[in-house]
Amino acid sequence: MKPILVVEDEKDIRDLVEYHLRQAGFSVLSAVDGPSALTEAKRRTPRLIILDLMLPGMDGKDVCRALKSNPLMQGIPIVMLTARSEEVDRIIGLELGADDYVTKPFSPKELVLRVKTILRRGERKEEVTKSMAFGDLRIDIDRHQVTVGKRKVELTTTEFKLLVALVSNKGRVQTREHLLDKVWGYTHEGYARTVDTHIGRLREKLGQSGKYIETIRGLGYRFKEKVERDEEVEA
Repeated sequence: MKPILVVEDEKDIRDLVEYHLRQAGFSVLSAVDGPSALTEAKRRTPRLIILDLMLPGMDGKDVCRALKSNPLMQGIPIVMLTARSEEVDRIIGLELGADDYVTKPFSPKELVLRVKTILRRGERKEEVTKSMAFGDLRIDIDRHQVTVGKRKVELTTTEFKLLVALVSNKGRVQTREHLLDKVWGYTHEGYARTVDTHIGRLREKLGQSGKYIETIRGLGYRFKEKVERDEEVEA
């Protein structure tokens, strides 16, 4: 079983988190700063990373950004761990691609439950056809692969889940709150801009095929099964 990587510079907290993860049956490895976290992630490809935001030398935001920009590591789920409680930090963490956010002081048992929830969510099969095609856009669920024409589109885990959430309800409007709950596990309306940011990045990566994702003003987004003639997807 792949280990869970705990990135925390405070020894007491690191030891506490490691102890409870091991008690829950997980294999665990640790890092005390950003550079060593990236080295361990590349070397072992952990199942999940618990990442402290405030780290010496290289903070958690930079580590998260580096992980999500690397195709070999961008699929690893991340739980941000921080003493900060301001909403803006939560939003930044989510926009960078973190899957969850836990504020210190925290309950180790709750943290373990969140870890299990994220891992179960990643293992659950989406209730959609395993492969789909819309014009030049191809989505392969099992292979976690998206292509536009002959071009392979590199998506983060969050971007891929967002695309699948839209496609699995194609033709139906998905509110920002529903997408937050489906993709991130949050329902707080204050995080709506997180959805908008990820939709923008997803459209940019899909290029002309991004036109399949339609903005429904005041509500959310809808995946169109086809585009109109005047906005046809380019070959």
